[in-house]
Amino acid sequence: MRVWHPCGQTPVIPVSPQRTSTHFYAALNLQTGSEIVMRSAVMNAQATILFLLMLLAAYPTQPILLLWDRATWHRSKLITAFLQQHPRIEILWFPPASPDLNPQEHVWKATREAISHNHLMPKLDHLADAFEAHLATTRFPCSLLDLHHYSYLCMMFK
Repeated sequence: MRVWHPCGQTPVIPVSPQRTSTHFYAALNLQTGSEIVMRSAVMNAQATILFLLMLLAAYPTQPILLLWDRATWHRSKLITAFLQQHPRIEILWFPPASPDLNPQEHVWKATREAISHNHLMPKLDHLADAFEAHLATTRFPCSLLDLHHYSYLCMMFK
């Protein structure tokens, strides 16, 4: 990432000796541009089920079409059993190696640019708080539906 820095001065970037990390689960509502977000210490089947429960609670009556990447834990026995018990969630798999088709990848990029690029946050938890807040409060435009004339189809079937 390119950064501005005074000429002739070598940038000094403090590095924490800790190996802490945090992860986020998020889902983009393609109609509204809003996000449902959950921070997690790990990314595995159990955490994924917690996130799916959040989605079910956020949309208590609607069917949910979830466009999903091919993370290994998405195909675990726990997830398969959960999805069988919750038929309101339908999965549409993205083709392998196609992050450009995934609208959530564009959200991650926009949020990283807004929160972490050319900003210094010395504590991971402060950075994670800002990242989560940005996801929860920003409306993200999604051109995927426009590319397939979704708004036109919605008008026709109203």
